[in-house]
Amino acid sequence: MREDAAEKRRSVLQSTQLCTVEFEVSGGLIGIGATPFGDRRLGFITGGRFFGPRLQGDVLPGGGNWSHGGRLSADAAVGTFDARSVWRTHDGALIQLSYTGRSVVPDAVRALFADPAAPPVDPSRYYLRIAPVFETSSETYGWLNGILAVGVGERTDFGVRHVIHEIL
Repeated sequence: MREDAAEKRRSVLQSTQLCTVEFEVSGGLIGIGATPFGDRRLGFITGGRFFGPRLQGDVLPGGGNWSHGGRLSADAAVGTFDARSVWRTHDGALIQLSYTGRSVVPDAVRALFADPAAPPVDPSRYYLRIAPVFETSSETYGWLNGILAVGVGERTDFGVRHVIHEIL
C-alpha cells in the first residue's frame, strides 16, 4: 500500500511561482517569410524586467525569439519558439534563459493583434506557453541550473509577459 501512495505522489505535477518576466520587444517583428519549414519570424528583446519572491532584476537587451508558425486548423495559427535572453539580478548575477514553447492564436485574435487601435486581448482567448531553462555561474542562483520551469504568457503593448512556475 505504501508503494502505491509513493507512486501517486511522484505522478502529481506540482509547481510554485518563480517569477514574472516582462520582455520588451521594440521595433516589431522581422518577417523572414514562409520557408519549407514554416513561416519564420524574429523578434529582438530590447530590455525588460523580472520580479518574484526569489528573483528580481532586469532583462538585458540583445536576446531574441526565433519563432515559426503554421496552421493548426482552418481558423487558428500555431507557433513554436526558440528564445534566449540574459538576465541581470538586482545583486549583479547574470542568468541565461532559453525556452521553447507553443502558441495557438485564433484568426480573430490575430487580427486584433495586428490592429494598433484595438484594445488588449484577453489572454484566455489564445494559448501561449513556454518551457524555460536557466544557466548561471552564480553560487547564489546556482539552484536555477537544476530546475525545469513552465510559463503562461500574454501579449502586451511592450512585448510579452510570462508568469513562470518552477516544477517541483
